[in-house]
Amino acid sequence: MATLTVWKFNSAEGAEEALTKLAHLQKERIIEIKDAATVSWAEGKKKPKTKQAINLVGLGALDGAFWGLLFGLIFFCPIFGIAVGATTGALGGSMRDYGIDDNFINDVKGKVTEGTSALFLFTGDVTLDKVKESLGGITADLIQSNLSNEEEAKLREHFSLEA
Repeated sequence: MATLTVWKFNSAEGAEEALTKLAHLQKERIIEIKDAATVSWAEGKKKPKTKQAINLVGLGALDGAFWGLLFGLIFFCPIFGIAVGATTGALGGSMRDYGIDDNFINDVKGKVTEGTSALFLFTGDVTLDKVKESLGGITADLIQSNLSNEEEAKLREHFSLEA
């Protein structure tokens, strides 16, 4: 089963830096990244820049439509208006299969703001202690996950993050 986690970084470059390090860990089989995408919101910009990590995960990854729909629901809905909002609302129902609901969307929307970035990860097997050791110095906040409360608490503990 894939685990979806969303990590917030306090700089517009943080998510990309973390993903680069995770890519090296994937080559060492310390983490299995099934898919990933980043959102970076530079200071002074009206909206964030999104990027799917296609080269990192290759074939078998989620298609761009998934990330496009997710990021549209989180960051761009007010721009589209009521008609498109109703359509995306219907499409958004399918996101619940991934543990994505209105609470998830609103939580991410409220925390990923100008001057920050976020890393959206679908992962399989992870060796947490080795990931933590390799990411030393990178601080991130776990915004959302489809983990159980116990699994999420353990993940927060490993990365010394606030609950």
